[in-house]
Amino acid sequence: MQNYLVVNALVENSSDIIRALSKLSKTSGCSIVDSRFSILGKEIAVILFLAGSWDAIAKMEDLLKKLEQEKDTLILSKRTTVDDPGGNAMPYVVDVVGVEKSGVIFEIADFMFANDLLIQDMSSNTYKASQTGVQMFALHMMVNIPLDTSIAAIRSDFIDFCDRLNLDAIMEPVK
Repeated sequence: MQNYLVVNALVENSSDIIRALSKLSKTSGCSIVDSRFSILGKEIAVILFLAGSWDAIAKMEDLLKKLEQEKDTLILSKRTTVDDPGGNAMPYVVDVVGVEKSGVIFEIADFMFANDLLIQDMSSNTYKASQTGVQMFALHMMVNIPLDTSIAAIRSDFIDFCDRLNLDAIMEPVK
């Protein structure tokens, strides 16, 4: 039976932490099912989703505690399970670009929540527009739209919502 562990580490930016975590995975006998690494300021945030036997997961938990002490870092881990997707939703990609303003990510997430759209993955960043120097933001997310929801209606409502916030947006099926 497969067991799962989610690991979240925050450490001073160094590719050594990626090497160390992947080595622990190999040593413990766990497989890295999914991973995310992102540099945030002078820190690197690492998220791993691991799979393995019960004893491999237990060994990984012990190794993570040792690594946390050795690297003087913060590592959180939690055992989890995997839900059966059940085929009751359609995956869609959403991309939004606009002028950076406080609360815009909340507004978009709140729209998704209010319309029963499950956010599966989300990333965002800010940047200066090359032509004008205006601070912009870009958001990319994957959402699941329930099969009993009208795609045309939800897309139209989302585009209208973004137009009211003066945002450019695209919502299209995952291909």
